[in-house]
Amino acid sequence: MAGAVIDVPLSVLDLAPVAAGASVGEALRHTTELARRTDELGYHRFWVAEHHNMPAIASSAPAVLIAHLAAHTSRIRLGSGGVMLPNHAPLVVAEQFGTLEALHPGRIDLGIGRAPGTDQVTALALRRSMEGLSAEGFPQELAALMDFFDEDGSGRIMASPGRGQRPAVWLLGSSGFSAQLAGALGLPFSFAHHFSGQHTVPALALYRQSFRPSRWLERPYAMVAVNVVCADTDERAEWLAGPAGLSFLRLRSGRPEPLASPEEAAAYPYSDLEREFVAQRREGQATGSPQTVRRQLGELLARTGADELMLTTMVYDIADRVRSFELVAEEVAGGLRR
Repeated sequence: MAGAVIDVPLSVLDLAPVAAGASVGEALRHTTELARRTDELGYHRFWVAEHHNMPAIASSAPAVLIAHLAAHTSRIRLGSGGVMLPNHAPLVVAEQFGTLEALHPGRIDLGIGRAPGTDQVTALALRRSMEGLSAEGFPQELAALMDFFDEDGSGRIMASPGRGQRPAVWLLGSSGFSAQLAGALGLPFSFAHHFSGQHTVPALALYRQSFRPSRWLERPYAMVAVNVVCADTDERAEWLAGPAGLSFLRLRSGRPEPLASPEEAAAYPYSDLEREFVAQRREGQATGSPQTVRRQLGELLARTGADELMLTTMVYDIADRVRSFELVAEEVAGGLRR
């Protein structure tokens, strides 16, 4: 591709995947290992995502996991990708992330999402009330959260820790709603291209059109989260990517299971519709050798104009997961063009 080499910040989104036959403890230890290694490799930030009632994912308590990861790394920023605000009282989130910021000043990101990140029954169990679970209430909940961090907060309740310990706040989204809100508030925006690729370009355009400078950000800053599996060859990467596709298919079919092995994924009897579903999910993502992944990520940067890329890699074995990030850092990052 034509263009000059650019220094694109690369970051990590990890779901602490639980592999078939492994324990949750092993999954969390593997995420810690990955955080340490990506810190050494120079990745910019490492986020963990909040999901519930999903046996393949162990990152249901982001604040707890972030505290652990921050204690086992030295430089990389740690954050949530994200905390699903409808699941929590804003005061609790302010206190948790105010504590993290006080313990690790300048290293904490608070990525906020407006979806529950789970089914409605589980969301109700988390919140214990339907109040606050609707999209319509999200701007008010977000405003309350931001106010708790403000040194001059207007509320009668003071978040402590929280007030004066404001982490970097991001809005996350997979559609235009959060994009427009992030722009109006002058906040950085992270788009979930890894599962909503068809909406990426219009959502980022809406974010930039809606952006108003704020005390937090002078100009739009957009990050795009993308699935990446990088291996020594295209064939090896395709083999390793199989379990993630099967996991997403099972989740959308209402039968989530721990992450399958590549052998199990390859042997799965896909119907034609299921194969099409998995193929559609792979469109616009990055899977292959370093040369292939460099080309695919370069094309994504050219389409989106993203300021930063956040890579998420769901593969069965931790050694393959670490190797993918090593290859990207060592053989892909320096050659990215847009």
